[in-house]
Amino acid sequence: MDPYSAEGELINIHNYFHQGQFQEVIDFDVSALSPENALPARVLQLRARIALGQADDALADVQGESEPELLAVGALAEQALGRSSAAVKTIEKLASSAADNTTVQVVGGTVLQAAGKSEEALALLSQHQGSLEAVALIVQIHLQQNRTDLAVKEVAAARRWAQDSLLVNLAESWVGLRLGGEKYQQAFYVFEELAQAPATSSVRSLVSQAVAELHLGRTEEAQSALEQAVAKEPQFAEAIANLLVLGVITGKPADVSSLASVDPNHPFLTDLAEKSELFDKAATKYKAKSVAA
Repeated sequence: MDPYSAEGELINIHNYFHQGQFQEVIDFDVSALSPENALPARVLQLRARIALGQADDALADVQGESEPELLAVGALAEQALGRSSAAVKTIEKLASSAADNTTVQVVGGTVLQAAGKSEEALALLSQHQGSLEAVALIVQIHLQQNRTDLAVKEVAAARRWAQDSLLVNLAESWVGLRLGGEKYQQAFYVFEELAQAPATSSVRSLVSQAVAELHLGRTEEAQSALEQAVAKEPQFAEAIANLLVLGVITGKPADVSSLASVDPNHPFLTDLAEKSELFDKAATKYKAKSVAA
């Protein structure tokens, strides 16, 4: 039986992880799991700790381990700690020795994409054999590459063999936010259902709901969802970044210091700095002309 299927042992911890409920993943009781599922559960718990900013602890946990899955998690922790070169080196070594390992594919793809090595990430992920998590990551990479056409194809192919999977629904919603039109509303339904149900709500689903609300022009509802997210996790960078975007849309002053104090290298700030530099360069080409009185 597939451990991630509706009847499988790992379905709940797996869903917690992809719903962004990382503390629930960490607290999940794994004592009753069968031996073959103990390692996948441990990997999810370690990844959840990294997502919650506990990369040092996760790295210490896997020191001395030899399983490819745990070596890959160690690389993810290294990447989270800013040691990208070491992380990439580990993953590239694993890609040559354990490329058929699903965890190596997914975690390795995550590390490579974060390091700007999209093609290497896709090459590793493309070797998956029916991994929905690999599909979801491939979709995210294609969207970051502005290849919405490829993301659409990836979701459509997965939908044929994974009808009602949480990950397929999420991936389809990410694509919907890029396609626009009626897809905005469809994406909103998925995110809103996750965000507002107590059993599935997380800061990430609340931010996703807010983004869908923004696309639909519902700024008050977006603000409400973002405020709920910040109340749950005041240091969550994506919530803060989207509050800044909301402020720009509604004409409120944007104070980027709140985001810079949490994540100075956030893509929002990097993009803003690049555009400010381009604007300054363009402005130097135009000089005010003095007019004789």
